[in-house]
Amino acid sequence: MSDIHLTVQPTPNPNALKFILNKKVKEEGNSSYRSPLESTENPLASALFTIRGVDQIHFFDNVITITKFGYEEWDNIEPLVSECIQEKMPNHNPNYFDPDPAAERRRKLPKEVQEIEEILDRTIRPGLQGDGGDIECLSFEDNVLIVKYQGACGTCPSSTTGTLEAIKGILRDEMNNPEIDVYIAPEY
Repeated sequence: MSDIHLTVQPTPNPNALKFILNKKVKEEGNSSYRSPLESTENPLASALFTIRGVDQIHFFDNVITITKFGYEEWDNIEPLVSECIQEKMPNHNPNYFDPDPAAERRRKLPKEVQEIEEILDRTIRPGLQGDGGDIECLSFEDNVLIVKYQGACGTCPSSTTGTLEAIKGILRDEMNNPEIDVYIAPEY
């Protein structure tokens, strides 16, 4: 009998569910996997990608967020994900190392963009990461911030409306600049 306790919760994205565990899945930071190839160093994530319909996986603290392809039903995926987590979690190491190219990227950003990243770290990111996503600042020029959503946020309907407006309002307030505007980078 496994001592892994699992609770499943919805996210704002109808194609993403949070699987909340009584144990840590990631000791520090977070990991997002958009394909099985990205997850080769993480056996738990690799196993989850073998489930039909799994599109993306996000590990944060004691939460695994699964984003599914729209054509698959949660009734088919959810029990398989829960079973896989129960089976693989006892051998999972929450101290696993993921290369962090984002940390190096952030060190090279202009000072103003680093300030924006720090504001997002305090205000917006915790909520996004808790729901299996994240945000990346790509550029800030002429009071226009270009961002890219990651994980479950990338396909969430509220990311293009409410979340974007919240980011704009927080940045305008914290940076004392009512001219700031925020846009999502186009996907190529």
